[in-house]
Amino acid sequence: MDQKIYDFLGLAQRAGQVCSGDAAAEAAIKNDRAKLLLVAADASHKTKEHFINLAKFKKIPWLEYGEKMPMGAAIGKSPRSVAVITEENFARKLQQLIKRERLAF
Repeated sequence: MDQKIYDFLGLAQRAGQVCSGDAAAEAAIKNDRAKLLLVAADASHKTKEHFINLAKFKKIPWLEYGEKMPMGAAIGKSPRSVAVITEENFARKLQQLIKRERLAF
């Protein structure tokens, strides 16, 4: 995984544009604040299914990326299965960084 992506996620957190953890992420999605959903690859099947279906229903882009431990560490929290970006420019840039990493492999 590219450290730049985790660093950028940390920047978004410091800017106050990340909601993480199941309850906060779900609230952000349901309140139409979410611009991008990140789901950790090692999240449980039930968690993945729930949040991906919620994102699809609300027409929010989502990506499965990284793992719980580094995602939590990047934002200064305990391990996180899900994180929501709440600002359009941060969401767009994060999508570009992840796409670029995936094309590099």
